[in-house]
Amino acid sequence: MSTLDFSDPSLIAVLTDALTVAGVDGIEISKPAGKLRIVVSKLEGAQVSLTGNTQQNPAGILPLIVKAPMAGHFCPSHPTASDAALHLPRMVSEQDVIGFIRIGSILLPIAAGRAGSLTRHLAEPNALVGFGDPLFEIEPIS
Repeated sequence: MSTLDFSDPSLIAVLTDALTVAGVDGIEISKPAGKLRIVVSKLEGAQVSLTGNTQQNPAGILPLIVKAPMAGHFCPSHPTASDAALHLPRMVSEQDVIGFIRIGSILLPIAAGRAGSLTRHLAEPNALVGFGDPLFEIEPIS
């Protein structure tokens, strides 16, 4: 049996959705290296707390998760950009635009927010995403 990475945004999203559907207020999962706590509130939505090193990262550095600033369709690159912009991993600076949220004909740019290595897209291209949905994973440079 494989171990679950409780810092994986997609796993956290699945757990949060399952808790919401089941009407459960929250869950706490403890491992020797850390703890994941998800509290679901109808008024405030889901609150996620991750302490310690709950992922399988030997360096102990948690990646930055870039989230959707609003609901819309996820575009990992500008529609006119070449396919080279989609190759991962790639180095990004704090100000780099790493993707877009498309709402009708409007493209809302998403900035990296931190310098590092853009390692993963966490949403499928053209997928409908909601506010706060995880879109990218950036590993900080040490």
